[in-house]
Amino acid sequence: MKKISDIPKLDRPREKLRDKGAKALSDLELMAILLGSGTKGHDVMRLADRILRVMDKTNGNPSLQELEKIEGVGPAKATLISAALEFSRRRIKPEGLKISFPPDVLPLIRHYADRKQEHFLCISLNGANEVITTRVVSVGLVNKTQVHPREVFADPITDRASAIIVAHNHPTGGLIPSKDDVAVTKQLKAAGETLGIKLLDHIIFNQKTYYSFLEHGEL
Repeated sequence: MKKISDIPKLDRPREKLRDKGAKALSDLELMAILLGSGTKGHDVMRLADRILRVMDKTNGNPSLQELEKIEGVGPAKATLISAALEFSRRRIKPEGLKISFPPDVLPLIRHYADRKQEHFLCISLNGANEVITTRVVSVGLVNKTQVHPREVFADPITDRASAIIVAHNHPTGGLIPSKDDVAVTKQLKAAGETLGIKLLDHIIFNQKTYYSFLEHGEL
C-alpha cells in the first residue's frame, strides 16, 4: 500500500474530494480524511487500512476498546472514529429502504467493492421487502470466502426477517459465478425454505457492475 507521500498531490484524498466529491472516494480514502494524519511511525493510509479491517470484522460497529487496540490508534483517534460512526448511524439509516429490483441494494454494499478480500454480506428484509439491516457474514481470502447457512441465517432469524438478499464482492473483478458460488446459493435457498426466510437474490459485484442470480433465472 502506498504511503500518502507517495501519492501524487492531486490524487490524495483531500484533493480528490475537493475535485470529484465525497462519493468518488473509497472507504480507505474517506477514513484517511477523517483521521486527518497518521501517528509517529504510522502513515495515515496504513492506519486507515487497519481500522477498516477491524470495522469489517465488527460489522462497522467496533467498540472503543477494539479501536484502541489497533496499532497506531491512540485514545484521541479512537474516540473521534467512535463518535463519527455513532453520528452517521443516527443521521443516515438504511432501514425502511424498499427493495424492488436487484440494483436497489447496490448503495448498501458498493463500498465493499474495492476490498482486497471477498466479503460475504447479508441484507435482512421485512415482509414489505424493506431493509432491516446489512451485515458482513464473513471475510475470506483474495478470491474465496467460506459461508455456512447457519452463519447467514443466524441474525435474520433474530431480526424476524421475512427474506434476505446475499451478496459478495469479487476482488479479481470478474463476475462469472464460481462452482462454489452456485453451490452456496442452492444451499441458502434450501435452508431459507426450511426456515421460512426466502432467499430473494445472490449478487456478485465489483467496482463497475454486478451479477444477479435472480436476473439470470438461477433462483
